[in-house]
Amino acid sequence: ILMVDEKGKNMKCLTFFLMLPETVKNRSKKSSKKGNSSNSSSSKLPPVCYEIITLKTKKKKKMAADIFPRKKPANTNTTAVQQYHQQNLNNNNTIPAPNWQGLYPTIRERNAVMFNNDLMADVHFVVGPPGGTQRLPGHKYVLAVGSSVFHAMFYGELAEDKDEIRIPDVEPAAFLAMLKYIYCDEIDLAADTVLATLYAAKKYIVPHLARACVNFLETSLSAKNACVLLSQSCLFEEPDLTQRCWEVIDAQAELALKSEGFCDIDFQTLESILRRETLNAKEIVVFEAALNWAEVECQRQELTATIENKRKVLGKALYLIRIPTMALDDFANGAAQSGILTLNETNDIFLWYTAAKKPELQFVSKPRKGLVPQRCHRFQSCAYRSNQWRYRGRCDSIQFAVDKRVFIAGFGLYGSSCGSAEYSAKIELKRQGVILGQNLSKYFSDGSSNTFPVWFEYPVQIEPDTFYTASVILDGNELSYFGQEGMTEVQCGKVTVQFQCSSDSTNGTGVQGGQIPELIFYA
Repeated sequence: ILMVDEKGKNMKCLTFFLMLPETVKNRSKKSSKKGNSSNSSSSKLPPVCYEIITLKTKKKKKMAADIFPRKKPANTNTTAVQQYHQQNLNNNNTIPAPNWQGLYPTIRERNAVMFNNDLMADVHFVVGPPGGTQRLPGHKYVLAVGSSVFHAMFYGELAEDKDEIRIPDVEPAAFLAMLKYIYCDEIDLAADTVLATLYAAKKYIVPHLARACVNFLETSLSAKNACVLLSQSCLFEEPDLTQRCWEVIDAQAELALKSEGFCDIDFQTLESILRRETLNAKEIVVFEAALNWAEVECQRQELTATIENKRKVLGKALYLIRIPTMALDDFANGAAQSGILTLNETNDIFLWYTAAKKPELQFVSKPRKGLVPQRCHRFQSCAYRSNQWRYRGRCDSIQFAVDKRVFIAGFGLYGSSCGSAEYSAKIELKRQGVILGQNLSKYFSDGSSNTFPVWFEYPVQIEPDTFYTASVILDGNELSYFGQEGMTEVQCGKVTVQFQCSSDSTNGTGVQGGQIPELIFYA
């Protein structure tokens, strides 16, 4: 039997002697007559039957992605493929090759060629506001597979057979980002378009893209954009993002209120911030931020930014500013001379500060609670010796990492072990050599082994699972206490802090002992 494959190529050759019954009988007779004749004659007898069998093997079917795992097209076609992708972005995508499908081994790649491509397009979108529109091609089947809204639009009971659809409320760049996800299964987000992309993903119910947008916003969240993102997160009904925004605004309130983005928020968001009990800011900063917002709001409403119009756009939100809780100097030199208050309001507030019988005020007079700082203490004991801890302009430094986002407000430092003394402290916080915060201040120690806080001008945002370097250079004549029995990991509330030695430390501080016994933070 000659076994061959379907293409006729040999796989294996086997020879069998198939003895039919009649043949066996005849050969038995001959062998009995010849007796002991040699076996050579019988061995020369030809096989009775030959048969060629074609074998068909069953193999497991493989998808194109299995056959070509992440393979790129051959070098000869790389330029063509890149040209097609660039053409898709430019909406100038005529396919010169008659067999362009052969360039792409998987259905995903072939489908991606149709992104922003007029080839076989059966619908077009005019996207953007008047004066800034862009005409984009689409393919109903692909769009319907990626979005239930498009499915209802093209194949639902109330589907309309339109060749061109106008979408004035979505930015062209955001719509393209959504189409790229639907066609190519790729998420391409940018800081300046992510909010518009989130709006498009919410409108057309593309949940995975919307989740990616929220994750992008959470990772890029800072005091500069927290107020704007707070406004948008409420609009998009994203409670997790809203909570993260409040965490940043509370801890870095003064930075957030002074940011340009604060003036872009809507009135409802302004009221919610002014009502915030845990806002960690001086009230004079809150007052100045509200006036800045009022000036920009006058421009939005095409009003002259007069004092009367500023008060008009603020409305009842003005009374949410806790002016009576300001320091007297801040009120006298700031709010009282701003012109935004009436004469009676100014007199009543002055009486509130000075008179035993205080007048009734429309303004909230109870101070904000703010945030309570937490202290992470890394030493189990402290000590002092006659020859240390001495300061001669050298750096004490330690590295740390946290498992949750926190905001470092300052450090707790040891003071003099020889009675009362004053120290000059330059504190610094770095990440991979980049300075995130620094401050130069003085503190007075009373000779005890207590720690004394030294603050940054503004709290510094610390991301999880990344090591940061805390440093201090102290200048003082007296020796100080120092920590010992240091811990490499400390649990402080819901935050876990890890410590390791820093190469910046030139005065002896490390994990086991030294200065910087405490990290002061908000969480």
